[in-house]
Amino acid sequence: MRSDPLAGGERPIAGATPVKRIGERELIAMMALLMACNAFGIDAILPALDDLALSLGAVGNDRQFIVGVYLLAAGIGTLIPGAFADRFGRRPVLFTALGFYIVLSLGCALVTDFTSMIVLRALQGFFAAGIIALPPAIIRDRVGGDKMARMMSLIFVIFLLVPAVAPSIGQGVLLLLGDWRWIFVTMAVFGALMSVWVYIRLPETLHESDRQRIDIAVIARNMRSAVTLRSTMGYTLASALVFGGLFGFINSSQQLIGEAFGAGDMFPLLFALCAGCMALANWSNSRIVERLGARRVSHTALFVFIFVAGLQLWFAYQPNESLWTFIPLMAANMSLLGFIGANFGSIAMQPFPHIAGAASSAQSFLRMTTGALLGAGIGYAYDGTARPLALALLVTATVSLLLVLFSERGALFGPPDPDVEET
Repeated sequence: MRSDPLAGGERPIAGATPVKRIGERELIAMMALLMACNAFGIDAILPALDDLALSLGAVGNDRQFIVGVYLLAAGIGTLIPGAFADRFGRRPVLFTALGFYIVLSLGCALVTDFTSMIVLRALQGFFAAGIIALPPAIIRDRVGGDKMARMMSLIFVIFLLVPAVAPSIGQGVLLLLGDWRWIFVTMAVFGALMSVWVYIRLPETLHESDRQRIDIAVIARNMRSAVTLRSTMGYTLASALVFGGLFGFINSSQQLIGEAFGAGDMFPLLFALCAGCMALANWSNSRIVERLGARRVSHTALFVFIFVAGLQLWFAYQPNESLWTFIPLMAANMSLLGFIGANFGSIAMQPFPHIAGAASSAQSFLRMTTGALLGAGIGYAYDGTARPLALALLVTATVSLLLVLFSERGALFGPPDPDVEET
């Protein structure tokens, strides 16, 4: 049994910064808000897409690239930080990612043309990818089993509250300061505050015995094992597909809710309702997952997701579909994602306690790039109706079920995993 750095135990790490011990609740809040920097970078700008497109000369659906290119670049970027974090530790890589997030947010605030904005958003997503890839590795440094699923669910509760309120914050910045550029300045301030908190409170969680060499062959072997093991590959790809549908909704949400359904200024509130339902579901998952098991909970949720997506598709093809049929069903499926995402991710990370950084990077890369490309395609297929989104949700969920069946060799609803203390 290793000493627990998060509970104040000694760690044989040269040059480690002395910090006071950090408790589980603070760790969960910190990891959630680190990941939320990424969500804030996506969702805060949504209410300003019209103004931004007009200011920078973007036309039609091109405005969606402000979100889509960030997601895709972040997915590609997640392939990098895990290997360095397995060698040099979690803290240095986190600080590097946060530094890029801050500087490139400020760069986005200063652009004068749409092409420059797209380039800077791509760079921001790529270099800040560590804030996406490392929190699961830090949690895996400490726990495994269904306890990791519980902690990741609690992280997603806080994490999802940010996209719930981010569009409202963005709209508030627009109302108070009158310029979309200040939204990017707000992102930089958020990143700076997180950097200070991490520096003061987060100890190094990588154990000396788990340090990996910076060797292309070693890194490739570790990452390959993280995404090719049958018991985890299906879960990684399945989560990529279901979240690709979610990214498609995010990409087209302002046009679909605000314009096609005529919500107008109600858009931030309705978006917050959907994201809030997802946060509530993650909290509910944290209360039941250790008792029922991540597999039982997530498999049940996936079946219900498919049913609700079928209803969404049926309503989408009805004449005069209304906002008041679309929002409840979208909120329901986002709630169900709260019982799928954290559990699928935790199951996929279970076999890799000693290469958690590389495993998290490789799985995040596959999940984010696949989801971002799929989400961009779904968003760009927007035709003024909810039909492309509804069809995509049903298809991706059905294929996800087949992938889970592949990983589980046809046997669903497996028993709970025992708690595993790794630190």
